[in-house]
Amino acid sequence: MIIGDAIVDWGALGEVVLVSFAAGVGVTVAFSLAIVGAVRFADMTRNQRLPEAVLYAVVGLLGLAITAAALVAGIVVMTSK
Repeated sequence: MIIGDAIVDWGALGEVVLVSFAAGVGVTVAFSLAIVGAVRFADMTRNQRLPEAVLYAVVGLLGLAITAAALVAGIVVMTSK
């Protein structure tokens, strides 16, 4: 018998760890896409490669939108408890 078994809800704790890991990795990847999109957009615009610039602008805006949505969702979850 584990000592903390009666006190700790191991299932809920495991769920919190997994969701936190997924959210941390997901937000990091989304923000990285926003940075890559912005930098590559500037490079492609400077080199007058407009189709690629538009593609990177979309990638950057999508990453920024996902990051903002995750931030808002986190705030909503924290304030609703």
